Amino acid sequence: MKSGSNLEKVFEKGEFALTGECGPPRGADLEVVKEKAKHLVGYVDAVNVTDNQTSIVRMSSIGASKVLIDMGLEPVMQMVCRDRNRIAMQSDIFGAYALGIRNMLCLSGDHQIFGNQQDAKNVFDIDSIQLINVVHTMREEGKILGGDDIDGKPEMFIGAAANPFGDPFDFRPIRLAKKVAAGVDFIQTQCIYNMPKFREYMKRVVDMGLHEKCHIMAGITPLKSLPMAKYMAKKVSGIDVPQEILDRMKGVEKKKRAAEGIKLAIEQIQEVKDIEGVDGVHLMAIEWEKKVPEIVEGAGLHPRPQVS
Repeated sequence: MKSGSNLEKVFEKGEFALTGECGPPRGADLEVVKEKAKHLVGYVDAVNVTDNQTSIVRMSSIGASKVLIDMGLEPVMQMVCRDRNRIAMQSDIFGAYALGIRNMLCLSGDHQIFGNQQDAKNVFDIDSIQLINVVHTMREEGKILGGDDIDGKPEMFIGAAANPFGDPFDFRPIRLAKKVAAGVDFIQTQCIYNMPKFREYMKRVVDMGLHEKCHIMAGITPLKSLPMAKYMAKKVSGIDVPQEILDRMKGVEKKKRAAEGIKLAIEQIQEVKDIEGVDGVHLMAIEWEKKVPEIVEGAGLHPRPQVS
C-alpha cells in the first residue's frame, strides 16, 4: 500500500519511527497550534492531532491538521467514534484526504462525562475496530459502508491505539489481533511506565506474530513533576506507574524533577528500541512540546531519516 504518507515510508525503509502529538486549542486561535508545532519541525516523522481529547471542545482535528501541513509537518488525524455517526465519519475522511491528510488514527473516544459538555449525547454508532475496517474498505475496495462505490479512494495509512496495561491483561494482545484483522497498519500504545509489564505484553504480541502484520509504536510521556506522576498513577485509567517511578521523582530536588522526567523518558525510549516487535516511539509531550528536541536528541533519534 502506497498512501503517500511519510510515516509509512519511514516504516518501509526499516527506520525506527517517531511521532509527536499536538493538542488543538479550546478556540480558533491558530497561533496556539503553530507555537506547539514549531518545536516539532524536523524532530518527528509525523504529528498526532487529537480529536476533542477528554471530551473537551477544541479546534477540529481536521482543521488543525491542515495548519500542520502548511507548516511542513505531516499530521496523523485522530478520529473518535464518540461524536459522529458513520455518515459523518466517512464524509470527514473524504474531506481530510482531499486536504492532504494521509494518516488517520481510529479511536473510540473518552466518554463525555469526563469533559465540559456532560449533557452531550455519545454517538458510538460504530466502534474503533469497525472504524478501522471502514477506512480499510474505503482504501482497498473503493466502497463505503453499504457497498456504494467511491469516486476517488482515500488511501489513508491507518493507525489505532493499544493499551498494554488494561484489565484483563491476557485480553490485551487479543484485542490488538482484532485491530490487525480489521486492517490496521500501525499501532500507538498508551503511555508506558511499567517496562517489565510492557515487555511481557510485547512477548505475547510477538508470539502471536502480530508485529509482522502491523507496526507497533511505544507510547512515551515525559513526567514534568511529582504531582503529574501521582496524577497519572491514580487518576488516568489504563496507565500503570510503578512505585519505583514515583520514588525516583520524589528522590530528587523539586527544581530538578523536570530534568529527571526528561532523563527518564530518554531512558525509556532507548529501552523500547531494543524490544522485539517495537518499530517506533509515539512521544506525547503533553503541553511540553518545547522539550521534544531535547528528548529526541538525547535519545539519539535526531536527525530524522529522509525518505522519498
